[in-house]
Amino acid sequence: MSADQDAETTREAARSGARRGPGGGGPMGGMGMPTEKAMNFGESLKRFAALMRPERARVIVLTLSGIVSVALMVAGPKILGEATDVIFDGVVGRMLAGQVPAGTPVDQVADGLRAQGQDQLADMLAGMDGVVVGQGIDTGALVTILAWAVGVYVAAFLFGWWQARITAIAVQNTMRTLRADVEAKLHRIPLSYVDKQKRGEILSRVTNDIDNAAQTATQTLAQLVTSLLTVVGVLAMMFWISWILALVALVTVPLTVVVTAQIARRSQPQFIRQWASTGRLNAHIEEMFTGHALVKVYGQQGASAATFAQENEQLHDSTRSAQFISGTMQPVMGFIGNLNYVLIAVIGGLRVASGQLSIGDVQAFIQYSRQFTQPLAQVASMMNLLQSGVASIERVFELLDAPEQEPDPADPVVPNHGGPVRGRVVFDGVEFAYSPDKPLITGLDLTAEPGQTVAIVGPTGAGKTTLVNLLMRFYEVNAGHITLDGVDVREMTRDTLRGGIGMVLQDTWLFKGTIEENLRYGVRGELSRDEFLAATRACHVDPFVRTLPDGYDTQLDDEGSSLSAGEKQLLTIARAFLADPAILVLDEATSSVDTRTEVLVQEAMHRLRQGRTAFVIAHRLSTIRDADVILVMEHGDIVEQGSHEELLAAGGAYAALYQSQFAAPLASEEEAPAPA
Repeated sequence: MSADQDAETTREAARSGARRGPGGGGPMGGMGMPTEKAMNFGESLKRFAALMRPERARVIVLTLSGIVSVALMVAGPKILGEATDVIFDGVVGRMLAGQVPAGTPVDQVADGLRAQGQDQLADMLAGMDGVVVGQGIDTGALVTILAWAVGVYVAAFLFGWWQARITAIAVQNTMRTLRADVEAKLHRIPLSYVDKQKRGEILSRVTNDIDNAAQTATQTLAQLVTSLLTVVGVLAMMFWISWILALVALVTVPLTVVVTAQIARRSQPQFIRQWASTGRLNAHIEEMFTGHALVKVYGQQGASAATFAQENEQLHDSTRSAQFISGTMQPVMGFIGNLNYVLIAVIGGLRVASGQLSIGDVQAFIQYSRQFTQPLAQVASMMNLLQSGVASIERVFELLDAPEQEPDPADPVVPNHGGPVRGRVVFDGVEFAYSPDKPLITGLDLTAEPGQTVAIVGPTGAGKTTLVNLLMRFYEVNAGHITLDGVDVREMTRDTLRGGIGMVLQDTWLFKGTIEENLRYGVRGELSRDEFLAATRACHVDPFVRTLPDGYDTQLDDEGSSLSAGEKQLLTIARAFLADPAILVLDEATSSVDTRTEVLVQEAMHRLRQGRTAFVIAHRLSTIRDADVILVMEHGDIVEQGSHEELLAAGGAYAALYQSQFAAPLASEEEAPAPA
């Protein structure tokens, strides 16, 4: 939408009760901007899981890979515990060789120790089945056990690597689908929704929030699966080794759950504020960058910097609070883990001394206790990422849930049975309002015959641009009908309707690419080089393009900053003519060209309008003198219509507008004092 369109739409919306607030407020102005209330965490996760349903085969594979990887990792400490037992048994067997004859059964040695009153040492020795008096460390058995341990850990690494790879593929495929859904959604939302949003806010949802959600899913999906499986596997091994020590380890679990829940409850609102602040800051930066020249011209650098500082400070505060609160999760979980370690070490040592556990089992159990608390700590720390990611994905879901324009009819009608569009446009009893209680256009009747040029004039906010927006179905009429070649435009698909219409707005739009690519943007079908050059010459584009170093292959940035405003306007005019539409919509299309160029463009427009229905919105009445019909609009109504001469002779609203533009300057010149 052009700057003039946007301004006019804003004023019309204001009069009809839909006034937009600073930066795009209004009845729906806050839509898409998360509030500070707690979001529906569980429902958002379920909805994201539904998005990953097409990847369920990969999710199953990564889960199975995680199970195998975790099972191998869980087996590792038990194997290393056996190696510890082999070493300790060998050391004890060699120590006993100097006290009792080699080969003496361990039971006899234990009985001898009890006879000497050393019951505790006897109990410990009786629990060591692998001790052989006089025999040192069994090197062969130790090497075999260590080889098994290395093999198990290598296999666990390979399955873990495969799990991470599958996770990345599944998540990125889902994000690709999500981005495609968002792109499709942006084509279905009505222009009224876009008008009421900050562009930077929408861009932030499409880029920053999706990227954050992807990063969160990649880092947490496999890790959550692995962590939960590790907890189950390690807990089973702990109960196998010693149910008493396992119960001791479980004592800290309720404390972990309570701490995690409390920290998450306090940090979640901060993450919501963080991403809301990010969207507002991006919107401000985008607006200031787009209009940086005007910011400097009007000396608003200080005000812009102050707004930036305010938004930046809010982002800083919310991010700091979110990260600080969620960051306490890891040290708290570390403290609980250390507390658990101390309890297990003390009780495990006592059970080794009593001969109820081997030292290898205690060593394995201590490792398992670390493995048990580590995934709990990981899950707790992942709440940081998870909350941030869910806050972002919910903002994307809010965009996907935005109201959509009315769908195209299931059985659309094609004007003229698919033949060429003639361009007869009829407004029959059209009514429209931005707000139901304040109508803007009431009972409007208008007929534009094929080949006619219909000029629309009137004060700012009179409804000129709204009239064209209704024709294009950017907005839907509240009552009445608009027909094209006898077919109600609501019975046609939007592509069919807009395919026969070319628009040139006051606000030029060029994309990054060559000049020729920009000119051919709206061309449908084949267009020969001669036809292309003929059109560019008719629009007076060819002469200035040939002065450029690369001619039509000259690269433009997305703002066309290497061209003057008039040259950019000429390109957009030529682009519309190259599209060869049956209907032309020109919204102040010559406002940016100089007087000499305007004359040339008017001549070209007069030639190229032949055979086309043209709607020309103009403030400069000099550009529409040759229009077949001139409509004068005030407050959404057509108050006068006729040719230039007829309206001047009538002495009404058009004559008053004409006099204000031409008579006043002439009078001023006549009244000016003669030079000395």
